Amino acid sequence: MIAAADIDTVVHMSLVSAPSRSGGRAAMKEHNVIGTMQLLGACQRSATVRRVVVRSTTAVYGSSPRDPAVFTEDLEPHDGPIHGYAKDAAEVEGYVRGFARRRPDVVVSLLRFANFMGPGVDSPLTRYFTQPVLPTVFGFDPRLQFVHEDDAVEVLRRMATEDHPGTFNVAGAGVLLLSQCARRAGRPKLPLFSPAFKALGGAVRRVGLVEYSPEQVRLMCHGRAVDIARLEAELGWKPKFTTGAAFDDFLRSRGLRPLGGVRA
Repeated sequence: MIAAADIDTVVHMSLVSAPSRSGGRAAMKEHNVIGTMQLLGACQRSATVRRVVVRSTTAVYGSSPRDPAVFTEDLEPHDGPIHGYAKDAAEVEGYVRGFARRRPDVVVSLLRFANFMGPGVDSPLTRYFTQPVLPTVFGFDPRLQFVHEDDAVEVLRRMATEDHPGTFNVAGAGVLLLSQCARRAGRPKLPLFSPAFKALGGAVRRVGLVEYSPEQVRLMCHGRAVDIARLEAELGWKPKFTTGAAFDDFLRSRGLRPLGGVRA
């Protein structure tokens, strides 16, 4: 298809963040990792491809009590991902860097998006915030960071139409504590000790109610924040929505209101 249509720009967005109930983890890895390898192989053989944009995730940094306050693109995680979507994304990034070395004539942009948030987003995290009660890990109040869907589309548009090689974090400015998110959503919290939280996550994952993946459990303990200075400097542009504004837009779309009408 790439050869027949003389494609010059490829934007790879097809990374699955949770296994389907039918295919499971094996099918998810096949789609994410093997699918990316096949796509990059086709791009490498193409004489017309000049620009490749790949969606990745800030989950490649992991979530650990030893993490820095803010991740820049050049920092290595203390505890890298060892399973699931984050591990797939880390493997995908390795193949993308290999492709960039083999085809230095192609502009390769690797985008590490924070969790998407907004009216049109349906993800494990948005489904978590629409539960009547929000289970949390006792003793932890993690920092969370979001990118609004409109800002994500704008970044993709710019990367697909302009030359911006390199790796870039993409997120809204600022962070929200999980406790602030719960107050904004008007949802009571249910603090659980870590083993109970993990057991609950396994139970609801098996019945397909809400996806509590192992990496999401770690996120709910330790959180994660990234620096977006490189993106802003490269594009000469800043995301329209902060993390807080993106979350509020999502809440409005779901008709959620804070307890007592007071925002945190």
